[in-house]
Amino acid sequence: MLLRKALVAGVAAALTAGLAPAAQAEEDIAARLKHVPGLTVVSESTAPAGYRFFILSYSQPVDHRRPSAGRFEQRFQLLHKATDRPMVLHTSGYNMRTTAFRSEPTQLVDGNQISVEQRFFTPSRPDPADWDDLNIWQAATDHHRIVEALKRIYSKKWISTGASKGGMTSVYHRRFYPRDVDGVVAYVAPNDQINNADKAYDKFFTTVGNDPACRQALNDVQHEALKRRPDLLAKYEAWAAANNRTFNQVLGSADKAFEMTVLDTAWAFWQYSTQADCAKVPARTASSDAIYDWINGIADWSFYTDQGITPFTPYYYQAATQLGWPSLKFAHLRDVAHHPASFYQANSNLPPSLRERHEIWPMIDVDLWVRTQSSQMLFVYGGNDPWGAEPFVPSRRDSYTYTAPGANHGANIAALVPAERDSATAALRRWANVSAPQVVSKTFEVNDFDRPETARDRFPR
Repeated sequence: MLLRKALVAGVAAALTAGLAPAAQAEEDIAARLKHVPGLTVVSESTAPAGYRFFILSYSQPVDHRRPSAGRFEQRFQLLHKATDRPMVLHTSGYNMRTTAFRSEPTQLVDGNQISVEQRFFTPSRPDPADWDDLNIWQAATDHHRIVEALKRIYSKKWISTGASKGGMTSVYHRRFYPRDVDGVVAYVAPNDQINNADKAYDKFFTTVGNDPACRQALNDVQHEALKRRPDLLAKYEAWAAANNRTFNQVLGSADKAFEMTVLDTAWAFWQYSTQADCAKVPARTASSDAIYDWINGIADWSFYTDQGITPFTPYYYQAATQLGWPSLKFAHLRDVAHHPASFYQANSNLPPSLRERHEIWPMIDVDLWVRTQSSQMLFVYGGNDPWGAEPFVPSRRDSYTYTAPGANHGANIAALVPAERDSATAALRRWANVSAPQVVSKTFEVNDFDRPETARDRFPR
């Protein structure tokens, strides 16, 4: 007790005890977190210089409309810098990564950051799980309660951010709780306003990139893979057997998983590769081994096994019930496909017991709100990213949309042309009420700013 009194007595006493003033503040934040009702400090571990890194959990109602109907622990992480700096609310939309990282907005405002795991992704899943409680309003309310709890400590400006499904999640939170944060930076966030109106995606694949020969090569390798189905499927089934992978719980057969993977290849190529990678696309005359290996590198044969797809059940459930999914026609594959194009949908990737009808109104409501009532929202898209085919269009209330030329699903503010990069950065810092940060990286790597450790959000990923 005497030592604690000495520590809080002043800087001189702290130095006498061999502690710098920063260490005092660090001790204070741990104590303050432990006094937040419903919050548990799970662990503290190594953090970047100038930060402290915590894994936390927060007690949430399973159903926010019926708080007495049970609770679950929602996992999130905190990267603490100082209580007089802004807070960035990062939403992954999937699992939470367990290592410290700084999103691009966090670097640009030199702020604190929390990163929240989406409800129903393990371990943030109620037990037993009533899947009717997985919807955009319930998830937004999870974030609202965390914001309310932590604003007792972090009272400066709040910015929310996320990429892809994480970006969508930040938009939905803003729609239902517009006063929680002072601005939103949503990266590569798709806006499937009307689920069945997907001509924009087919058009994208006829125009993407600056080389028609590349687009044709991708079409050709997909066609050739399905044409060589007996040979490639045998390789696929042999690999699955050797690695204890199965197909019976979700898709139902190796043939369906094979076709799904082949259909994914053009989408996955443009989502994660660049124009320069067109030279690596196998020719029609390539060996079956070459085609098989290239598809594995682009689309990953393991994903549509039961073991690969099951961890993403919460994503597919949300896509099937509310978020929607891109429906492509695959006209160039009709003569070699075994399954109708309608099979390429979210419900196909769910266990039969969880397949549900799609609700049309949630996305229409969000789109209308973003177009007419939103404010302080910044959207960043990649020029070659399929998910940008149906973008959000914000109102003119201090909101912006930028597209990084030639960028894929890793597009960020740093990838914009200089004038737009500077404009976006200025808007973000204005919302956060900061000038140029004390320390900021010169470049931003995709893996540094916003990629969950396990999530792969390519549809139907």
